[in-house]
Amino acid sequence: MSATRIRETRVLRFHRTAFVTDLFSRKIVGWQVADHLRADLALDALELAIFSRQGEIGEDLVHHSDRGVQQYTSIRYTQRREDIGAVRSVGSKGDSYDNAAAEAVNSLYKKVLINREGPWQDAGHVTVETAGWVP
Repeated sequence: MSATRIRETRVLRFHRTAFVTDLFSRKIVGWQVADHLRADLALDALELAIFSRQGEIGEDLVHHSDRGVQQYTSIRYTQRREDIGAVRSVGSKGDSYDNAAAEAVNSLYKKVLINREGPWQDAGHVTVETAGWVP
């Protein structure tokens, strides 16, 4: 999962989108948009992913996140990840290959939706359009 920065042209604010992608099915199974980078952004995306799987989370689940991103190492997020039995995986320093899948989702999201459809009014506007974009 990774956060994507979205720039509003009028008010010069950033909106962020967190995605949870199932790499086996290559589907986005959870996401959330916010105008902040607090742990709630990532936690809400994780909760949607858990809900979308209807409790069918395998025991061999590996949760990979980027190194140094505070949202994914917060106490509440770590506790929830442990509650579902996910093993933590963090990329090695300076290695971009282990995060390629997340970066591919972010790149496509920005190219197809964010850069093409803006300017954005607020986080709510981005949320509605993202809901239409995520399959």
